[in-house]
Amino acid sequence: MQLQNSLYIKNMVCNRCIRVVKEEFEKIGVKIKKISLGEVITEQPIRNLPINKIKLILEENGFELIEDKKAKTIERIKNFVIKIIYNNNYPVNEPKKFSVLIKKELGLDYNYLSSLFSSLESITIEQYIILQKIERAKELIKYGELTLSEIAYNLGYSSVQHLSNQFKKVTGFTASQFKLKTENMRKPLDKIG
Repeated sequence: MQLQNSLYIKNMVCNRCIRVVKEEFEKIGVKIKKISLGEVITEQPIRNLPINKIKLILEENGFELIEDKKAKTIERIKNFVIKIIYNNNYPVNEPKKFSVLIKKELGLDYNYLSSLFSSLESITIEQYIILQKIERAKELIKYGELTLSEIAYNLGYSSVQHLSNQFKKVTGFTASQFKLKTENMRKPLDKIG
């Protein structure tokens, strides 16, 4: 449900992004009620906000104000997927099927969301999820703090083999080969897809 005082922001993909947006909004006197990945709920209605100033500060910081309703929905899906994958937010007693989680989070039919996502992003939600999971796996592999089995479990894979197969298919490397690579082959979250 979209509120009259909700702003949707593209490329807001991490806690640092949240902090930057919060600080910039405070500088121009916009009071924030709640802020999360891709969304700012302000105390004032949108019609009372300095929208042009907001657009400018967002652009200066690598973000973009989303005004199209369909684009807002896509950004909500992306931010929800990122939140689950990067914060290990899989609900413990619920199925790990993203389709169920996304439908519940957005309150819209998953088939509609899937069709909308594919039409605007040129990939499916499932492909986007896989790309995000592999990017997270790259990060965790490089840190070297978890075994591949633990990484597979944290990312909701049914087995290490499933993760290994997808990893090789997406990156062209096995996890072991990737770990030995010296150059940074990770992608920024807002460039995945």
